[in-house]
Amino acid sequence: MTDDTHKSGAPWRNFYGRIKGKSLNKAQEVYLDEDLPRLSPGPVTWEENPDRTKLDLKARFGDRPVWLEVGFGAGEHLVHMAKRYPEVAIIGCEPYINGVASCLGHLRRDGTITNVAIHAGDARDLFDVLPDGSIAKAFLNYPDPWPKARHHRRRFVTPEHLAPLHRVLAEGAEFRVATDIPDYVRQTMEEVPSAGFEWLAEGPQDWREPWEDWISTRYEKKALREGRKAHYMTFRRL
Repeated sequence: MTDDTHKSGAPWRNFYGRIKGKSLNKAQEVYLDEDLPRLSPGPVTWEENPDRTKLDLKARFGDRPVWLEVGFGAGEHLVHMAKRYPEVAIIGCEPYINGVASCLGHLRRDGTITNVAIHAGDARDLFDVLPDGSIAKAFLNYPDPWPKARHHRRRFVTPEHLAPLHRVLAEGAEFRVATDIPDYVRQTMEEVPSAGFEWLAEGPQDWREPWEDWISTRYEKKALREGRKAHYMTFRRL
């Protein structure tokens, strides 16, 4: 083991976001204990999969196309899309355990959704074990803005995240980004095309108006109430 690896063999990866917030209630603890293991996409963590063997998505999901949502928050968009597109499998990735618990609560209360898998951890670990070209569509909705200039390298729209995202997306796959932060728009428009993506907008309405199947989350509604403008950017993986 070297200084830049964990005892599990994992590479050292700084993670700057919150992992847990306020205490979970008893119902949320039950969801995490009972539902999260059942909804795993497969062995993702270094402890589970030290050889970084690629996930067998066909065994897990059958012939369904697989979509990916990075940082699903409380799961509002994830649950909405899973219900709207039952013919698709959706993997949600979220390290904030309170958000994971909220999403699990939505899924349990609904009781009809069977096409969702959840990785409660770092997206980079999931990227390690996703097969090349295995994801048909990806979503990044209202990611952590890291507003201070010295923290911009922590944003998702950097080569550290975009290069593996490009690898796991199928050629021609759609990558959607929604944000209310103008400087995040700037960095997205600089970094994403440089990582092998094409911006699909043909006019202002294509980034000012949400997608036809969009659901406005609590975060977005708060942003709009406070006067911030939402941006909806659509890219295609080249």
